Amino acid sequence: MEKEMTTSKDIVTIATTDAKTLAAAVTAAGLVDTLQGEGPFTVFAPTDAAFADIQSEVDNLLKPENKAELSKILTYHVVSGKMGAADLKDGQELTTVEGSKLKVMVKDGKVTVGNAKVTLADIEASNGVIHVIDKVLLPTD
Repeated sequence: MEKEMTTSKDIVTIATTDAKTLAAAVTAAGLVDTLQGEGPFTVFAPTDAAFADIQSEVDNLLKPENKAELSKILTYHVVSGKMGAADLKDGQELTTVEGSKLKVMVKDGKVTVGNAKVTLADIEASNGVIHVIDKVLLPTD
């Protein structure tokens, strides 16, 4: 995923180019308008490979009857406000748009959110920032 030099693209436009499974899921969940909104948002975006690791579950979640559950999972990856990597602190708890908390861990300069490692940080978007993660985060309630 290449870092954008400009911030003219919104979060969904960037995902459509670089995280196709995430973009398809956002569309299926009816969240495109939300994530193209003014924001700002911080999005922890799983890679296509992360979605492939749970492909059978993803296939099930993309069915229309599972739209509410898919929306819940996706909004668990979004935090209101713009938080760059430098703003993420060890032990910090972030409240997601879904309503649950995500715990941040920073060790030896590596950032983990929930149980996912941030593999690429600070991808600027016109309405926030994206951090690429290596796992799909699932709310624990």
